[in-house]
Amino acid sequence: MLATEPVGLLAAFEAGRIDPASFPHRDHVRVSYELLERHPFPEALLHLARGLRCLAAKTGRPEVYHETITAAFLALIAERRLGGNYADFQDFAERNPDLFCKELLSKFYEPAVLQSSVARQTFILPRPID
Repeated sequence: MLATEPVGLLAAFEAGRIDPASFPHRDHVRVSYELLERHPFPEALLHLARGLRCLAAKTGRPEVYHETITAAFLALIAERRLGGNYADFQDFAERNPDLFCKELLSKFYEPAVLQSSVARQTFILPRPID
């Protein structure tokens, strides 16, 4: 299902009607932003994690869900969202282009940490990278 409106995209995501093959990183960021518009961080994380686990299960690969990446990206989006005065998602996206780079977390995590099975299963706090 292709849903371009934020409410439509979010509703489709929460109802499990998103085709995983048609859910790029930009839509992950948009859904995260919309969840944070509606919920405090812990609730937004619950909704996001539940939806992403559902998507991973739909692909037949539930093990691809990654707790650390999910929580870390949501935290970055939440921090940026609260740190600026944005008119809407488009404004937010234009002023935070780095959030659309999947490799952004490499500024906060060593590759081996993100590749670990522990990071997939639970949130790992970022550590300074030397």
